[in-house]
Amino acid sequence: MEYQVTVQTVAPQLIAAARQRTTSRMISKKIGPLMSAPWTYLRAQPAFKPDGRNVAIYWDMRNGGSIEVGVEVTAPFDATNDVVCSGTSGGTVAMTTHVGSYAQLGAAHDAVMAWSRQNAREIVMPFWEIYGHWDNDPAKVRTDVLYLLK
Repeated sequence: MEYQVTVQTVAPQLIAAARQRTTSRMISKKIGPLMSAPWTYLRAQPAFKPDGRNVAIYWDMRNGGSIEVGVEVTAPFDATNDVVCSGTSGGTVAMTTHVGSYAQLGAAHDAVMAWSRQNAREIVMPFWEIYGHWDNDPAKVRTDVLYLLK
C-alpha cells in the first residue's frame, strides 16, 4: 500500500483511557485487553455515549514506554483506578491513513517516519492512532496514524 502523508493542524481530543507501560513488541497483545476498561466505564456512565472512536496514544516508546488506549469522549471526567481522562495533543501533525489489517499497520508508521526524514521535519512525542469503526472485512478497516511535529 502506498501512503500519502499530509501535514494538518488538529485539535486536542479527550479520551477515556487505560494506561500501561509496555514495549514495542508487546503493544499488539496489550491494546485489546486494555480497551475493555474504558468501554466498561463508559457503558456504566449515563452522561457519556460510548460511540466515539478507539484511540491509542504512545507517550514514549523508548526502553519500554507508556501507552494509553481508550475511547473518544466529549467532556472531562474524574479518573478511577482503571480509567483516566486523557487526550491527544493538539497542534501540527504528520498524518497518514492505513486501510487494511492491523498486522500491516507498521508500514504506515514507517511511511510517516520516512516522510519526516525526507522533509527535515522533527517528530516529537506523543504519536497516536485513531481507529475507524470496526468492519469484519479487513480491507475496510481504517486507522489514522498521527505524529506530532515540532
